[in-house]
Amino acid sequence: MKKQFRAESKKLLDMMIHSIYTNKEIFLRELISNASDALDKLSYESLTNQDMKWEKKELEIRLIPDKEARTLTITDNGIGMTKEELEENLGTIAKSGSELFKENMSDDKNMSIIGQFGVGFYSAFMVSDKVLVSSKSVHSDQAYTWTSTGADGYTIKEGEKEDNGTSITLYLKENTDEEKYDEFLEEFKLEGLIKKYSDYIHYPIRMMVAGTNEKEELEDKTLNSMIPIWQKKKKDVKEEEYNDFYIDKFYDYEKPLRVIQSDIEGLTSYKALLFIPSHAPFDYYSKNFEKGLQLYSRGVLIMDKCSDLLPDHFSFVKGIVDSEDISLNISRETLQDNHKLGIIAKSLETKIRKELTTMLEENRDDYEKFYDDFGMQLKYGIYSSYGMNKETLQDLLLFYSSHDKKYITLKEYIERMIEGQDKIYYACGESLDKIDLLPQVERVKEKYEILYLTNSMDEFVLKSMMNYNSTPFLNISDESLDLDSEEERDALKKSNEESKDMFSIMTDALNKEVEAIQFTHKLKKHPVCLTSKGEVSVEMEKTLKEMPNGEGIKAQTIMEINESHPIAEKLKALYQEENKEELAQYTKILYAQARLIEGLSLDNPTEISNLVCEIMAK
Repeated sequence: MKKQFRAESKKLLDMMIHSIYTNKEIFLRELISNASDALDKLSYESLTNQDMKWEKKELEIRLIPDKEARTLTITDNGIGMTKEELEENLGTIAKSGSELFKENMSDDKNMSIIGQFGVGFYSAFMVSDKVLVSSKSVHSDQAYTWTSTGADGYTIKEGEKEDNGTSITLYLKENTDEEKYDEFLEEFKLEGLIKKYSDYIHYPIRMMVAGTNEKEELEDKTLNSMIPIWQKKKKDVKEEEYNDFYIDKFYDYEKPLRVIQSDIEGLTSYKALLFIPSHAPFDYYSKNFEKGLQLYSRGVLIMDKCSDLLPDHFSFVKGIVDSEDISLNISRETLQDNHKLGIIAKSLETKIRKELTTMLEENRDDYEKFYDDFGMQLKYGIYSSYGMNKETLQDLLLFYSSHDKKYITLKEYIERMIEGQDKIYYACGESLDKIDLLPQVERVKEKYEILYLTNSMDEFVLKSMMNYNSTPFLNISDESLDLDSEEERDALKKSNEESKDMFSIMTDALNKEVEAIQFTHKLKKHPVCLTSKGEVSVEMEKTLKEMPNGEGIKAQTIMEINESHPIAEKLKALYQEENKEELAQYTKILYAQARLIEGLSLDNPTEISNLVCEIMAK
């Protein structure tokens, strides 16, 4: 006699089959997890119930695909179910025997029950038209068979089963244009699903597979590794094992640069095994890259890439996190809340930062190799957070130094500052050599060390930070740079005041392309340079113009002329002679030179070329 599910309507089962689970292959994970629970229950009772009659055998889970019959059977030799338990556990949707067992058992922290919601079993109907469950309880001599074709109900009859345990047989649906259900009968597919979702179930999951010998006889194969490498103590794992695990698990071709293993117990307990790759994936800096760690709950894969476990600035890290404290939704595919996840993420961030700091201090070559690949992401972490991540990341940054054109940290720069220095000086450009040739560099470098910023993001990062340990940053191309003594400063101020009218004529000749023109002592041999006024430098302008909607952004610039250069006397002479036309010509050529030095384009290069030739011909 067919019985109806105790759930109120067919709609509830339809929802479970079609809405709760987003991926049909999840059914195997759920049924394997239920089988593991049954084995856990038997193991537990065998230790606590001395009167239990049980012929001890190796506990296992077995897959039996039958292509002819188009059935897939999942068996276990666990605790099994009585007729009443079949009725209670399978006849009532969302009634979890595992959860009830967990509530009733004594306080045993080592006991881990995976199935908490009582709906995982019904995922079988995503891939099958009919499900047959044959079960024999360890407490009963009679086996029973539960059969259902879905929401129309189920039957329970006496059955034949020699040993205790449960056998679930799925009668697969017919293939459609969109779904090929036959793939769940293929050895390769089944092995892959076990490896992906249930590799760390701590009971062997076995299947008869085609042998590799000449006779091609079937052989019994264990599909799962059972003991996760992260469950072992680090001292018991060889470096080669970590490397092999990483290469196999994350499809890399090189061993990782560093391994981070963590085992935390507390209000939120977790185990983690993280890897810092030795190189960036080909798509790392593309929009297609997806960050995240594999998230396990009690050894069962819940999410392949849980992005909430990693901050963006450490998105290069690969690895796994296993925690029993994570609250999952009813399908165990997503998380119910992020509070505990946030605690784990913060802990992982601290550990990653510590590992990177140790690498920086103890193996500089490895760190610089890492930084060449992933330094951009660390910088982005500061810039994108408007400096909020400054304290976490600032000591991991590297910049080239004017001393030897090698990497230096901000901390090392501060330690090498000369007495009386109160700023961290930097210069920006396309390459180290081009920065070295900037007119402003020559004089500053004679006295102070300069950070050479060759990446377009570098200056934005320093602007976001504003200072390092209270020492402000200053671009040597900033108009506020002042290396003069008080006496020199006063003399320069007087000279600029006297030349005010000349500079006004020159500024008009440039159609006010610059904010001002003035003499300077910043230059040694070079005749002219451009300096920036305000928050946007010339290098920042170039970067912003390459971005969408960046055309309207322009740096406020000042053209500064070396007062000690012969060109300064030439300009004064032209002004005194009231030769405004030639003064304008010299001004345009000087401005063109200054722009070219900064790597900026000329609006009218033909005009400048003609002016140069005209002056040369005189």
